[in-house]
Amino acid sequence: MRVCLLCYRGNPYSGGQGVYLYHLSRQLARLGHEVDVVVGPPYPAPMERWARVHRVENFRLWGVYRREWLPARPLELFRPWHLADFAATRLRFFSEPLTFSFRALALLPRLLRRRGFDLLHDVQSLGYGMWPLKAFGLPVVTTVHHPLTIDRREAFARNRTFNGLYHAAVFYPVRMQGFVIRRMDRVITASQAGSAAIQADFRVPARRITVVPNGLDTAWFRDPGRWPREPARLLFVGNGDDLKKGAEVLVAALALLPERVRLRIVDEPYPARARVAEAAERLGVAHRIEVTGRLDPERLREEYCRCTLLVQPSLYEGFGLPAAEALACGTPVVATAVGAVPEVVTPETGVLVPPRDARALAGAIEALLDDPARRARMGAAGRRRMEQEFSWERCGERTAAVYAELLSGAVPGCAERP
Repeated sequence: MRVCLLCYRGNPYSGGQGVYLYHLSRQLARLGHEVDVVVGPPYPAPMERWARVHRVENFRLWGVYRREWLPARPLELFRPWHLADFAATRLRFFSEPLTFSFRALALLPRLLRRRGFDLLHDVQSLGYGMWPLKAFGLPVVTTVHHPLTIDRREAFARNRTFNGLYHAAVFYPVRMQGFVIRRMDRVITASQAGSAAIQADFRVPARRITVVPNGLDTAWFRDPGRWPREPARLLFVGNGDDLKKGAEVLVAALALLPERVRLRIVDEPYPARARVAEAAERLGVAHRIEVTGRLDPERLREEYCRCTLLVQPSLYEGFGLPAAEALACGTPVVATAVGAVPEVVTPETGVLVPPRDARALAGAIEALLDDPARRARMGAAGRRRMEQEFSWERCGERTAAVYAELLSGAVPGCAERP
């Protein structure tokens, strides 16, 4: 098959969609399919060995509006979609998926003439420009790990000021995503929890949703035996300022644990993540926390292998990639029983606790720190489970099977109006 993947951000450090794009495109190519990638900045790690990459420019204004008013090249504002991005972000609307979709729509007729795609696959954009893609007469698939309605509800729950409530109301393009997703031929999501949320919040019929668990590179994420486990060392991987990730709850749990317990956070260094830093200072545990900054794959794997436990105290997860990567490295996980996490972390591989409960989190951590034999059993079981169920090979095969069903006409499209 000739497949075109479309993704508004491609870099792995921009979120899970960058990791997904990189590995899925490579695995589809390994299966013999021809892959093109249309992608916005920050751009992905080089993938030209297996895919044709078409870069879509934008100003990357999504990360700028709090710091400066004008972009670095103000004259380029007169280009239509740059101007749209600028205007929308000044009002705090997250316009990136919208403007990417129309930039991609302008590019695709020329690509279709040259490449003759069989199928288009949107990766978590769901901009209005994705809907007209159906006019090309090709099946259009989209991957959504969870609907933005979940993020918006969390934003409303944590904000009480006018400024915070305004931001929560206008930032998330949930109306746009709901409109577009109901018009896609097939929705791929990583978990049963994600499927249930998409059905409930976006009114997508269950028959048009296929659960394909995310993959991870089990050949890379493994314990090569080069690094000794460090006692009483916890690891957190993620954006500490994203409240859905629960880093502040973990800091509160650390304050309840013995002094010997240390925490390493793989994230941007302070002060970029001021929320976690403030919580650590307030609770008197800043001296027990180290922030690594961004890590290359080798260093990240080393962190997974050196730590005693990976802790994932999220308030919601559409999949939970750090937990899966840690389990592949033979590291037990303490996590919250939210979203898709129970589909990744089982009682044989880790311990689940309620969200927002620092005392329960601390209790689970301390119990495992005091039981090395149980940790060893969990680590071995986690490695087996990741190899059997969550490899990119399995993800690529399952995704290609969705494509094949659509192209054969075996799966109904979305001819009816939602």
